[in-house]
Amino acid sequence: MLESLTNAFRLPDLRRRILYTLGILAIFRLAAHIPVPGLDRGALRQLFESGDQAGLIFGWLNILSGGALENFSVVAMGVYPYITASIIMQLVIPLVPALEELSKEGEQGRNKLNQYTYWLAIPLSVLQAIAQVAILNSSGTGEILKFGAAEPLNTATVLIALTAGTMFALWLGERITEEGIGNGVSIIIFGGIVAGVPQSLFALVSRPVALVLVLFLMVATVAAIVVVQEGHRRIPVQYGKRVRGTRVYGGQSTHIPLRVNSAGMIPLIFASSLLIFPSIFGGLMANAQGAPEWLTGLGLQLQGAFNSEGPVFFFFYFVLVIVFTFFYTDVVFRQQNLHETLQRQGGFVPGIRPGKRTEDYLNSIMHRITLAGAIFLGLVAVTPFLAQYITRLPANQSLVITSTGLLIVVGVVLDTIKQLEAQLLMRHYEGFIK
Repeated sequence: MLESLTNAFRLPDLRRRILYTLGILAIFRLAAHIPVPGLDRGALRQLFESGDQAGLIFGWLNILSGGALENFSVVAMGVYPYITASIIMQLVIPLVPALEELSKEGEQGRNKLNQYTYWLAIPLSVLQAIAQVAILNSSGTGEILKFGAAEPLNTATVLIALTAGTMFALWLGERITEEGIGNGVSIIIFGGIVAGVPQSLFALVSRPVALVLVLFLMVATVAAIVVVQEGHRRIPVQYGKRVRGTRVYGGQSTHIPLRVNSAGMIPLIFASSLLIFPSIFGGLMANAQGAPEWLTGLGLQLQGAFNSEGPVFFFFYFVLVIVFTFFYTDVVFRQQNLHETLQRQGGFVPGIRPGKRTEDYLNSIMHRITLAGAIFLGLVAVTPFLAQYITRLPANQSLVITSTGLLIVVGVVLDTIKQLEAQLLMRHYEGFIK
C-alpha cells in the first residue's frame, strides 16, 4: 500500500489532487477556529466539559460539524443541514411525481435535484441555527451567546454567519469533489473526526491498560465494519441475445451486487436524532415554572432514563437503528426499480419470470440480507456502551471515535482508496489490493 501511495505521488495530476484536498481541509480547519460574534468561550468550554445531557448532545453534533462546534465557529453546523436536506429529498422523491420524473432523466435530472437540495439546505440551516443556539443558551451554564429579541442585530449576524458558514463548507466540499480526491462532503466530516483523535489518545497515555483496551476495541470494530461494508450478495443476471442486421448483441452473464449494509450511517443519524427529544422534553418539564410536582418528577425520570450513557438509551438506540435500517433501505431500493431496468434491457434472473416475480424475488433477497446489516448497525450503535462496560472509562473516553464517526471514517477511507485504485489502474500501476 505504501508503494502504491508513492506511485500516486509520482504522478503529477494525482499528486496535485491529493495536495489540493489537503489544502482545502486546512482551510476548513482554519475556519473552524473563527468564532461567531458575541460568544462566551468560557461558558461554552464549561458546557462541553460538564458531561451532562446537553454536553453529550453537542459532543455528537460536534462530530458532524467536523469539530467546529467545539469553538462555535462560523462553520459550527458543518454540512449537517445539507445531509438533512439530502435525506428529506430521498424520502420525498417517490411521493412527488414531478421529482420522480426528474430522477429518471439521467445526469440533467440529477443536477436539478442536487440544486433543489442546496436550496432546501438554506432554510434548514437557518432553522438549525435557531434551535442550536436556543439549546446552547438553555443548557444551564449561562448565556453562552447573545441571541434573541433583545439582541436583534447580533441575532441576525449569528444566523447569517452560521448559514453562510454551512454554504461555505459545502462549497469547499464541491471543490474537493471536482478537483481533489474522494467525496468532498464526506472528506470534510472525516477531517474533523480524525483531527480529534490525537487529543483523545493523549488523554489515555497515563492509563496504558485502558489505552491498549481502547485501541483493541477500535481495531476490532473497524475490521468488522470493513467486512460488512464490503459484503454483498450477487444476484446472477442473464441477458438474451438480440440480432440487429448482421450483428448479435447481448447473451452475456453478469450479476447484481446487493450490499449487506446499503443504508450506511443514515439509520444511526435518524435514531440518535430521535432519541435526543425525550431528554429535551424531560428537561423542559423539570424546569418549567410553576409546574406541578408530578410533571417535574416525570421530567426528571425521562432525563434519567434517556441519559445517553444508560442502558435504556442504548436499548432504544439498538431497536430504532434496526427499524430505520429496514425503512431507509426499502425506500431507496424501491426507487431503483431494478426489475424494470432489467426488463427494459432484456435481462432476467435465471429461473425467475421478468416483471412482478423478479421484483418480489429481489425484495425478498434484500430483506434477508438487510436483517444482517441492520443487526450489525445496531451492534455498532451500542459499541460505546459495551466499550464503557469493558474499559470502565467514561463514555467520552471509552472509544476514541464514536460509532457514527467510525462508520464515516471507514466509508470515506474505502471510497478514497477505490478512487486512487482506479486512477492507478488507468495508468497501468499496481493497485492497493494485489
